[in-house]
Formats: sequence, C-alpha cells, structure tokens
Amino acid sequence: MTLFLLLLLVAVALGITGAVTQGLFYLLVIGVVVFLADLVFLGARLRRGSRRPIR
Repeated sequence: MTLFLLLLLVAVALGITGAVTQGLFYLLVIGVVVFLADLVFLGARLRRGSRRPIR
C-alpha cells in the first residue's frame, strides 16, 4: 500500500507541475501515465489478495 500511495503522490506532483509550468506539458502526460499504471497495480494487487487459500 505504501508503493501505491508513493506513486499516487508522484503522479499528482508531476500533473500539477506539468499543468502550471509553461512548456512542460510532457510532465502532465507522464503524471497521467503513472496514475493509470498505479491504478492497474492496485487492481492487480486487490484481485490477487481476495482469493482464499486452499486448505
């Protein structure tokens, strides 16, 4: 969960920096890509963790 929150923080920071700073639109794009990868990572982790172990 720590990795998820760290990647989320990085994505937000890159998105804000890319949106505010003139000429750094690519940072906004990188922030969106990191955010989407973070959501995929969280979805895979939640799906894997929801299975019950076989006895």
